[in-house]
Amino acid sequence: MKNNSVKHLTISALLIGLGVLIPMIMPRVTIPPASFTLASHVPVFIAMFFSPAMAIAVVLGTAFGFFISTSPIIALRALSHIVFAVVGASYLQKHPEIVFKNGQFTLANGRFQLFNVLIGVLHSALEMIVVSVFYFMGNMPETYYSQGYLYTVFILMGIGGLIHSIVDYNIAYFVAGSLYKHFNLPIFDKAKQQVKALKKMMV
Repeated sequence: MKNNSVKHLTISALLIGLGVLIPMIMPRVTIPPASFTLASHVPVFIAMFFSPAMAIAVVLGTAFGFFISTSPIIALRALSHIVFAVVGASYLQKHPEIVFKNGQFTLANGRFQLFNVLIGVLHSALEMIVVSVFYFMGNMPETYYSQGYLYTVFILMGIGGLIHSIVDYNIAYFVAGSLYKHFNLPIFDKAKQQVKALKKMMV
């Protein structure tokens, strides 16, 4: 148990480091005045395959990193991830079977993709709330106001953020599935156990 705790603590630290590093090195899709960094949410999404506690730790760690290295709005957007991370990780704890389709890992998994979309809606809605507060306080760059609220916040941050979230979670899902071939991931382990138990019942 102690070794398992140390292992999870180490993984959390690595994911936090990646969460701060990825926005600095990964390519960005820029649609003025917003930009979207590929895979920036992947560490949080991977943490959700371990436990709600790890997801919380990674969100808080990356948000703290942004508070000391970037603007308050970016840091608060990162901090808002704690809501979808807890909701998503808790759901995965109760329904680990959604990571498999017919007992196998595949990106063509309708149940997981529906889960992905719902998490994406929550994710983008939370970031829209943060951006809206700054927008109406008049603390955004002038380019945001010249384009108007509907375009900059609802379309770019809302719809654009939803697409960004879905893409990043699919990356995380693919990475987790690849890692599971060599390492144990709690949610995948639980799903595998459920598959085995179901097969025994059918015999």
